[in-house]
Amino acid sequence: MRPVYDLPAEFLAAVQSYLPDSAGTYAAQLLWQRGLRDVQQLAGFVDANAYTPTSPFEFGLEMQRAVERLLHAHQRQERVAIWGDFDVDGITATAVLWDGLSEFFPPPQLTYVIPNRLTESHGLSLAGIDRLAKQGYSLIVTCDTGSTQFAELAYAQQHGIEVIVTDHHVLAEERPPVVALLNPRVFSADHPLAHLAGVAVAYKLMEALYETLPQVPRRPVKELLDLVAIGLIADLAQLTGDCRYLAQRGIAYLQSYAEQDIPPRPGIAHLLHFCRRSGDRPTDISFGLGPRINAVSRIQGDAHFCVELLTSRDPERSRQLAEATELANTRRRSLQRQVLQQVKSKLQHVDLSTTGVIVLSDPQWSVGILGLVAGQIAQEYGRPTILLSSEGAADQGGQSAGLARGSARSVEGIDLYQLIQQQAHLLHRFGGHPLAAGLSLPVENIPLLSEALNQQILSQNAIGGRVGSLSADLTVPVAALGRSLFRELKLLEPCGIGNPVPKLLIQNCWFRRVWHKKISDYRGQPVEYIKTEFELCDDSCDLGFPGTWWGHYKDELPSGRCDAIVELDFNSYEDAKRQKRYEVRLIAVRPAVGVVAASPPARDWIRDWILDGRGRLAANLPSDAGILQVTTCPRCWEELQAWCRRAAQTGQRLALAYGNPVQRSAAACWQQLVGIAKYLSRTQTVATRQQLLENLQISDVALQFGLESLSLLGFRCSWLEQPSEQGTTLALQVIGQFAPVTDSALRSAMTQFIEVVQEEQFRQRYFYEVPLATIQDWAARLPLNSQSTAE
Repeated sequence: MRPVYDLPAEFLAAVQSYLPDSAGTYAAQLLWQRGLRDVQQLAGFVDANAYTPTSPFEFGLEMQRAVERLLHAHQRQERVAIWGDFDVDGITATAVLWDGLSEFFPPPQLTYVIPNRLTESHGLSLAGIDRLAKQGYSLIVTCDTGSTQFAELAYAQQHGIEVIVTDHHVLAEERPPVVALLNPRVFSADHPLAHLAGVAVAYKLMEALYETLPQVPRRPVKELLDLVAIGLIADLAQLTGDCRYLAQRGIAYLQSYAEQDIPPRPGIAHLLHFCRRSGDRPTDISFGLGPRINAVSRIQGDAHFCVELLTSRDPERSRQLAEATELANTRRRSLQRQVLQQVKSKLQHVDLSTTGVIVLSDPQWSVGILGLVAGQIAQEYGRPTILLSSEGAADQGGQSAGLARGSARSVEGIDLYQLIQQQAHLLHRFGGHPLAAGLSLPVENIPLLSEALNQQILSQNAIGGRVGSLSADLTVPVAALGRSLFRELKLLEPCGIGNPVPKLLIQNCWFRRVWHKKISDYRGQPVEYIKTEFELCDDSCDLGFPGTWWGHYKDELPSGRCDAIVELDFNSYEDAKRQKRYEVRLIAVRPAVGVVAASPPARDWIRDWILDGRGRLAANLPSDAGILQVTTCPRCWEELQAWCRRAAQTGQRLALAYGNPVQRSAAACWQQLVGIAKYLSRTQTVATRQQLLENLQISDVALQFGLESLSLLGFRCSWLEQPSEQGTTLALQVIGQFAPVTDSALRSAMTQFIEVVQEEQFRQRYFYEVPLATIQDWAARLPLNSQSTAE
């Protein structure tokens, strides 16, 4: 927790003047602890109308050269190419330049290049320059790239192509051979332009061009601000100075979409519809638009059409592109979940006590989503994380060949760029920021890189005490959650690096009405991605407060009292299934401080009591008669809990000894069930419950749903007692199809059963992939009374 300050009355009064319906104490506390303590500065921070934006010509001679070269190209009708990047900053920057320069250069004179994320690297390429030269282009304007690409820039110069660089990445000591270099890193850290992202630098160039030739453009330059806001917020830019001002203006422009019958950018409007957002919140960008735009290159590699998605005025074409983007995001979610589980599984075999930087690789990982997973791992484990796809295959001599490519993410206080740069001799290519980077290196250098980085960071004592810590900005009760607090926190928006979304600590709370479900895509199809919904409660009020925990199952929430870190938001999207509401996003949860857990000593012995023999790990299980083996992959936590109780009662250790579940399609399972029903009806025979479960490979719950579904088709199903060696057993009797079946009845029956089976199969894959530590932590909370037995 942050310290609580005794705030000056003048400052508190100034904050309260913006919040007539609230006390303003929470907002004032946050602003003060984040260093904004000058009443004069407060107005420009809170209200964009009170801020004086910096002139684009603050870039000095470089901006003058850039504008003069564009004017020259306009007068001579030269062919101009925009060279962008495949992430959301690069895509939106390209869209800004495309829309902006199109006012001066008709499309036959103007084109853009977006590298393929999966087959190419960031930045200019010799092959791309060759293609542009052959097509007669004489000027390239880069965005979000180019500052240090001396070889490529010299190559362009040799081929008669001049270059204007707009970028925000690290500068070299020497100036590259370009017409103009627009990079905010030339400014001191406290300059209002110092933290511009690539999209904002591109906008400043357009601002200068429009100011110099105001008679040419048909639309005002401010109509580009919605694109700027998307790029700034999705790229997690530091929103101070002009960055904050541009984001505020852009969000205000996005908000106007809802008031217009025909939105100015129908592609953005369609994306907002698919992610069930209205566009009036910064989180609509960070959790809605940004991930979807990024997903295209992560999954398909080629994100070229994203620029058209953001700039097209054709509603039908925009809808088609938005649907393609949404499908890519659906696939991204599924891949991200799978790789995250695989990374956590690998980490079970890593001694984290001696690991300062996590470096892992796998030949099967998709390069496009490694940055997302690395960010999740870095945040959860408190260590810089590098994940690599080792694409190179072994040569005939057994040696690794080829390059590994991947992404790195850091944690607060550790400059990842500087850390990796010191090992540049091991790398093929590398670039990025203090908190995020992309890299490639020979596969055989991966162990060397891991060892060198760990020696380097551990010698600096940079990691100690970071893992598992929970930090929050404010402590509030559940009763404080809602409209009033939201309005106070909204005063700090838009948030970003240096001004993060406020994290709220709710102490001694509990969860109720907990439920998880797989989310659906825009077509209603289930997605391999889970979310848990709940109500958050404490002793401050009788009513619970709604919330969501993305990517987690309900069983991962503690059953008793706990401390929770949440973020408060307002979702203004409304349709037939959902109303506008204030809600929280769960960030982290831990046992309540001072509250005794259900089995406090369990964590000491549970790691020796539950063993992992899943899949290939089965060979590592000890040949011990005192081990109870779970050989069938569970479908729910209740099944696993029954095994835990059985092991505790018999004084045995528990081994997860099941393999990767072999699963048929749910549709094939449905067809088999209908076939069995027809057979039993036709032959007037019966089938035992066990025979049905073994043949269909489903649970009792799914079987019951299946029988209910058969009744919709006209089958009458009943259970009969039959004699058996154990006494009696239940057998299914089916009496034939009485009513003609309509298409809608068939569809309804089939959908109900298939969804249940798919959910079971999803859960089985989860129990095969879930880290052993997660199961051990869950088991530690069970009231098994088994500690003495286990010891």
